[in-house]
Amino acid sequence: MTEEDKLFSYEEYEVRESPDLTVELGRIKMNNPVIMCSGTFGYGVEYNQFYNTAMLGAVTTKSYSLKQMMGNPPPRIYETNGGILNSIGLQNDGIGVFIRKHLPEAEKIGVKIILSIFGQEKKDFISLANKISDIRNRVLAVELNLSCPNVDRGGLAFSIVPGDVNEIVKSVAGILGTPVIAKLSPNQHNLIEAAVAAKKGGAEAISIINTLVGMAVNVHTFKPELASITGGLSGPAIKPIALAKVYSLAKEKILPVIGMGGIFGVKDALEFLIAGASAIGVGTANFVQYDIGREIIEGLTSYLERRKIYNINEIIGRIRT
Repeated sequence: MTEEDKLFSYEEYEVRESPDLTVELGRIKMNNPVIMCSGTFGYGVEYNQFYNTAMLGAVTTKSYSLKQMMGNPPPRIYETNGGILNSIGLQNDGIGVFIRKHLPEAEKIGVKIILSIFGQEKKDFISLANKISDIRNRVLAVELNLSCPNVDRGGLAFSIVPGDVNEIVKSVAGILGTPVIAKLSPNQHNLIEAAVAAKKGGAEAISIINTLVGMAVNVHTFKPELASITGGLSGPAIKPIALAKVYSLAKEKILPVIGMGGIFGVKDALEFLIAGASAIGVGTANFVQYDIGREIIEGLTSYLERRKIYNINEIIGRIRT
């Protein structure tokens, strides 16, 4: 018997024709673990001209606020070695437009939506929850973007203060009854405490990591490449950091983890799953390869078939240390 044989129970799944990619994150059930990240994929509608985006586990919308926000002035995108810096500034057309326009468009093509929302103050999350209560059964889950700045605390991310995490999650979950995902900031050192607070508040899962703070300078003009000076770094450059944070949180078994950060192919996705992520998020890769979601889903199936593993949950968290 090989080392691989010892890891997996082949016999139990011999009758299966193809691997089962179904994953469950608390009450959130998806046909596969591949999620498109907030702000990188629209609502799945635009990309549907290239492949059937309804095949994805889910699509997370850009983060929505109560009212329209114009975002930061340009330039606000800059390509770096191994990644992209962005300072979009949470631009969105307001939750009302999502409800009236974007959600029906996504529903028409069968996309499973995770609705991302954010506020500048804690009370904004409550107001948003009340506004979306009528559509709560039309979305798979609601992601609370707690990695955005809290005006009441001088711009600190909500997720840095576990008490704020607990209060916001508890309030929104209580209003909606819909599965809630807490999106935490990677630029903090108390992820475990924040995750525990999210669980106590009633969250179903944790989403990490968001972009890392970075900057670039033009050596000819001596000016920053971004108008806002600093921005969020995403792409392959942040993958090792993201993977380590996912592993450190997943091993605590507080809540299921949606891992993201630099996933550009099936190997990257597999690393996150093996490290303990129950699902994975694909973001910047969508700007480079339009059908990366389909490629990863097909790649996961092929990987499992080659190894005669017929349930993807057999590899989740199976890292050997």
